Amino acid sequence: MKTTQMTAAEIAARTARFDALQPMSTMKDNDRVVQAAKDIIFARKLMPIVLERTKNPFGDTAAIFGAGGLTMNISVCPPGQGPGLHCHHNTYETFFVLEGAFEFYVGDRGEERVRLNQWDTFSCLPGVCRGFVNVADRDSVLLTVITGDVHARDDVTLPPVMAERLEAIQPGVVPEFEALGLAFTAGIVK
Repeated sequence: MKTTQMTAAEIAARTARFDALQPMSTMKDNDRVVQAAKDIIFARKLMPIVLERTKNPFGDTAAIFGAGGLTMNISVCPPGQGPGLHCHHNTYETFFVLEGAFEFYVGDRGEERVRLNQWDTFSCLPGVCRGFVNVADRDSVLLTVITGDVHARDDVTLPPVMAERLEAIQPGVVPEFEALGLAFTAGIVK
C-alpha cells in the first residue's frame, strides 16, 4: 500500500508548540461583557490546538487545522472558575486533567457530579449538559477533545438556567452571547 510523504513545511504546519498557542478569539476584545459573565460560559484561558475550518461559536484560531472532525483545546482555569452547563448535541467531549482538579456537573441543572484529579478522564456523551469548575487552590489545566462529524462543531447550546446566571451577573448581556451563535435552548422540549 502506498504511503504519503510529508515535507518539512507540512510537518511544521501540523505541529503545535505550547509556548506559541494563542487564546481562543471568542469575546477576547468585547468590552461590553464583564469578565464574570465570560467566566461562566468559557474557560478563562482557552487555547485551541486543533480545529476544523467550520462554523462554530468559539472562535477560529488554532495551531493546526483539519483532523477528521477532531477538536483539541487546553483550558487553564483559576480556582473557582470554569465554563457552566452546555450541551454538545452531536459530538463527544472528552476531558483529561493535566494539572490540578476539576469538578464536573452533569444534567440539565447539573444534578450529578464527579471530581477529576490529575490524569483522570471523563468522556461525555452527545446530548448531555455538562459544565466544570476548578476545585484546586491553584490554576488547573484541562485537555479537551471533541470528536464527531467535521461539520458538527456548532452543535452547542446552553440550558435556560445559564441565561438566568448571565442576567444575574450583567442584565441585558444574553444577546451578546446569542450574537456568537449560542442558543439557550438545551433541554427545552418542543
